[in-house]
Amino acid sequence: MEPFQPVINPVNGSLFLSAMVALLPLLTIFLTLGALRWKAHWAGLTAVGVAALVAIFAFHMPVGLTVMSAFEGAAFGIFPITWIVLCAIWMYELTVESGHFEDLRATFHVISDDPRILAILIAFCFGGLMEALAGFGAPVAITGVMLMSIGYPPLRAALTVLLANTAPVAFGAIATPIITAGALTGIPYQEIGATVGHQTPVLAWFVPMLLVLIVDGKRGVKEVWPAALTIGLSFAIAQWISATWLSVELTDVIASLVGLGAGVLLLRFWQPKGTSEAAQPLTDMKTNEANEGFHTTTKVEIKEIQPVTGAKVAMALFPYLLVIAIFSVAKLFGPVKVFLASTDVKINWPGLWRDGEALILTGAGTPNSSTIYNFSWLSSPGTLLLITGILVGIVYRMSPALMARVFGRQVYKLRWTFLTIGSVLALAYVMNLSGQTITIGTWIAGAGAAFAFLSPVLGWIGTAVTGSDTSANALFATLQQTAAQNIGINEHLLVAANTSGGVVGKMISPQNLAIAATAVGLVGKESDIFRRSIPWSLGLLAVLCLLVGLQSTPVLAWMMPTFG
Repeated sequence: MEPFQPVINPVNGSLFLSAMVALLPLLTIFLTLGALRWKAHWAGLTAVGVAALVAIFAFHMPVGLTVMSAFEGAAFGIFPITWIVLCAIWMYELTVESGHFEDLRATFHVISDDPRILAILIAFCFGGLMEALAGFGAPVAITGVMLMSIGYPPLRAALTVLLANTAPVAFGAIATPIITAGALTGIPYQEIGATVGHQTPVLAWFVPMLLVLIVDGKRGVKEVWPAALTIGLSFAIAQWISATWLSVELTDVIASLVGLGAGVLLLRFWQPKGTSEAAQPLTDMKTNEANEGFHTTTKVEIKEIQPVTGAKVAMALFPYLLVIAIFSVAKLFGPVKVFLASTDVKINWPGLWRDGEALILTGAGTPNSSTIYNFSWLSSPGTLLLITGILVGIVYRMSPALMARVFGRQVYKLRWTFLTIGSVLALAYVMNLSGQTITIGTWIAGAGAAFAFLSPVLGWIGTAVTGSDTSANALFATLQQTAAQNIGINEHLLVAANTSGGVVGKMISPQNLAIAATAVGLVGKESDIFRRSIPWSLGLLAVLCLLVGLQSTPVLAWMMPTFG
């Protein structure tokens, strides 16, 4: 078998027709989720089938390579993606089983009794910190359940954490998306990070305000805007300063802590109006959701808040402080980082390699690195969360048998999530390796000077399909760079725009939808979450497109950093 090398215009030599055909799998998943309201795993499997047919009959990819590409994607979906989610939720369940989660809930109530304020602190600030360190859906899984514990109905909790998870994604997992873009384009990742730091803070500034709007409408915005504005602006300024001058890798860690600190400081001198009435809309939402068939399977018992001592606060915060400590050492301490990376096992995926030669090439004719499966058994964030959970269980004096039972319950609970994420990643791999994704990107990039306004759309599509801003950069960063050079636009701007566009695409990714649905106990309701999320995603995308477009012109060119 000769190696398969995709071309960008396989359908009658027409880029336009080829792109239209390549869009069919994406249209399938959006149609089945958004319009037909299928369960996410059925939507994902159907889209994989459509992608396979397009790959075989339109892009002329051999059947065997198509099938094995899908299997590799599914494997990547199971490990490390669902592994991360499983271990994150398991660690949370240990805190519930031990009774210490109630103390954590009480600790947040010491800061504020207002559920709107708590939504910002938990979903935006704490979630941002989790995104900075772990990423890959962990913050959505953890904060979704935390919101339910303070009285949020499941659907509203899912929507809130998905929207909150936009602002920190670009710098998530210790800036992995930006580092990836730098490695592929040859542009120093610090410069890409600085440019992203002049885009995403604009979103971060008003995301807390949008969270309040989701929770309590216009009344909530009127009563809580000082806190939302203060926390959002503090986060945005810290993100900008850190990305530009301090550390790209630690940007979200710094921004999340600064935002949290600003919120806590403000609440010492100011309290919102309407706190006592703020719980009623949540109660009404819970009733309405139940009437509409949104019955959660996540058991969260809302108990009366009890006073907490310093010792209880310390024990409640221990798991999350331990997460910060372990991930900081693993990601930032050179010797440990090198050691963990050395344990990764790289596997030439069976059926995609023969006699040491890749059977799938890139458009440039080089072996496609995506055909190498990286089994990161020790360095994976999921394994680090597993280690964290074991240590938490020991400190909480839980028996190994109890910890194992809790783990087994989560495996069963996540069974459909495994299938959903596996199918979505299978879809992504088939589209990527067959050339469908790059065809779509090249077609969009043909818009000429207007492409500056459209450039975030590529990152949005890439992340929506793969669930990963890192993957979106792996797909389109080089294409963005080439397009910028061809039309005479700053290449830093468009590569950064790809990263920033991915930020607002993550909330509608079937992978992230499945994680959110699982966390709040609404497995099978992913389509409903999607339909409520996509208007927010498209709205933020429009803002970002306008921002990047104007940054490419003298109107907002002054916003861009300069490099020597």
